[in-house]
Amino acid sequence: MTNLFRDRVQAGRMLAMKLTQYANRDDVIVLGLPRGGVPVAFEVAKKLNAPLEPLVVRKLGIPGERELAMGAIASGNVRVLSEDVVRGPGIAQEIVDAVTAAEKQELKRREQLYRGHRPAPAIKGKTVLLIDDGIATGLSLRAAIEALRQQSPARLVVAVPTASPSSYRVISREVDELVALMAPEDFFGVGQFYEDFVQVTDAEVARLLGQASASKRQLVRPQKAPSHRR
Repeated sequence: MTNLFRDRVQAGRMLAMKLTQYANRDDVIVLGLPRGGVPVAFEVAKKLNAPLEPLVVRKLGIPGERELAMGAIASGNVRVLSEDVVRGPGIAQEIVDAVTAAEKQELKRREQLYRGHRPAPAIKGKTVLLIDDGIATGLSLRAAIEALRQQSPARLVVAVPTASPSSYRVISREVDELVALMAPEDFFGVGQFYEDFVQVTDAEVARLLGQASASKRQLVRPQKAPSHRR
């Protein structure tokens, strides 16, 4: 199969090359969707010299078939549902609400894990680059987009290595710009386009976010005044 990314690191570096107009700007912030989007976003933020922050979303899986998503949630009481999935099997509203409540607790846990005591970043008036490792159903990204729109960014850009054509069309209508390195008609899943698509751990996400934060602190560290001693 052609057009494979070696891993998320290579995909992030390739994606960053398409976003160079956003480099070295103090109004730009990069947001990665944990877990898989963070390694991609880390490479983008590093290349663009931009701060990196997590934006936690949680898929709502059907009980007994957790891989089949019926929706997604994000901070700000945002919930996006797939009406086709919910209506198809006739999922009761109380089941949807119960799954939502459980995932809200997991969302809070992960926000605490990834961010610690750091406050959420200020989004108002910023140019936001929202990064994931790919778009399949688009539910997670739609929840993230809705959560971000509540915070009034100046410009909202979604950037991904790969996307399904149907999701590409949907997401492109909801953001100011959508950058995807590929949106092939034979799309079956995000992992199809990666040679290495190993699951990203919480520890890896925390490590990358910590590394990015430390790097930005070094860049803004005040310089010592020059010595005039001879």
